[in-house]
Amino acid sequence: MDSEKMTEIYDKYSNAVYRMAFAYCKNKADAEDIMQEVFISRFSADIVFEDETKEKSWLLKVTVNKCRDLFRSLRYKYSLTSIPLEEASLVCETQEESDVYHAVMSLPKKYRTVIHLFYYEEYSIKEISAITGDKETAIQTQLYRARKKLKNILGKELRL
Repeated sequence: MDSEKMTEIYDKYSNAVYRMAFAYCKNKADAEDIMQEVFISRFSADIVFEDETKEKSWLLKVTVNKCRDLFRSLRYKYSLTSIPLEEASLVCETQEESDVYHAVMSLPKKYRTVIHLFYYEEYSIKEISAITGDKETAIQTQLYRARKKLKNILGKELRL
C-alpha cells in the first residue's frame, strides 16, 4: 500500500477510531495508543474491502478488540494513568451536549460502547453485534438499559 492511500485511509477514519477508543477507555493516552495500533494493523494487513462501510466496520471491530486486550493486560491492571474527563480536550457546542457527553462517559463500558456505535457512528443493531461479537438481543438490551440509565442521570428523555 502506498503512502498516499495510507494517508487517505487515516484521514477518513482516524476520528471515528479515536472516538471509539476514547469512549471505551475514557483515557486520551490509551485511546491514542489504540488508534495507532489499529492503523498499524490496517496498513500491515493486505485486505481489500468491498466498500467504505465494510472498512470502517473492520476498523471499529479491531478498535474494540484492542481496547478489550488493553483491559485484560497486566499493564492496565496495575497502572493509574487515567486522565479526568475535564482534561480530555473535548469540544461541545452547548451545555446540553456537554451534559450528555459526560453522562454517556459515566456509563459502564458495555453501555458506552453500544451508545457510541448506535448514535454517534450510526450503526444498526445487527452491525453493532458484528463489531462487538455480542448477540443482537444483547445489544438491544444494552441499548435499552443505557437509555434508561441516561434518562436517570440527565433527568429527562433526550431526542438523539
